Amino acid sequence: MRDLPGLVQPLLMLCRQAGQAICDHYHAPGADQYRSKGDESPLTQADIASHHILADGLAEITPDLPILSEESSEEDKARRREWPVYWLVDPLDGTKEFLARTGEFTVNIALIEDHSPVLGLIYLPLTGDAYLGIPGEFARRYQGPDWRYSELATRPLAEGEAMTILASRRHRGPRLQSSLDWLEQEWGDLERDNSGSALKFCQLSAGEGDFYPRYSPCCEWDTAAGQALLEAAGGALLGLDGEPLQYNRRDTLLSPHFLAIADPTHAIWQQLLSREAN
Repeated sequence: MRDLPGLVQPLLMLCRQAGQAICDHYHAPGADQYRSKGDESPLTQADIASHHILADGLAEITPDLPILSEESSEEDKARRREWPVYWLVDPLDGTKEFLARTGEFTVNIALIEDHSPVLGLIYLPLTGDAYLGIPGEFARRYQGPDWRYSELATRPLAEGEAMTILASRRHRGPRLQSSLDWLEQEWGDLERDNSGSALKFCQLSAGEGDFYPRYSPCCEWDTAAGQALLEAAGGALLGLDGEPLQYNRRDTLLSPHFLAIADPTHAIWQQLLSREAN
């Protein structure tokens, strides 16, 4: 058995290094310069700097584990199916937000074991806050130079009160709107809070939202850390089949559509899943 709590401090320090490099680029002239990758997504110098810091640091922390990053080589991405345990990393989640100067970007690190995330860390470079979850152990927000922490927990759905929807700032569409229309009819008042990157998982885990639906493309490194954090805080990240997302099972690195839920015990989610299956 790996000592997962024992990884916390070195991971926090590593994220601080990567976050500093990202901030150095964010505040420097030319921060809006990028090149397009093969899928037309942007790649900045901040992405590259963070990738190298995280890859080198994780190799020191756990020399026995491979690392799959959004910026890994195609060879590594092809070999990943051989790995039962590995790090899954997004060095800069929210590159479009970085370029748009919204500040809504994160560093995501997840440890995947037997297709499930067993540890997830989401780091906010501009504030220095870190959200870390180990399912079955704890979910915490770490802050300040000495990493003081507070416990995190999702909130229950409260009958008669508005449901807070956490939506992607840049991803909308008819299927999302159809689900929200159904929820409004079945539940009542909805409040919508739009934000970028993995911040929505942090909000759910801190009891600051109820539901984050995603019907647009994203990749496994976008969801894994958030899933571990959310599960550790009492929530769930489910595919439209009602099962928790799994990793490294398919040829593609694209994640399926999903529902991130703060209170998975409430009956309304089974009703929504039944609707999605039809």
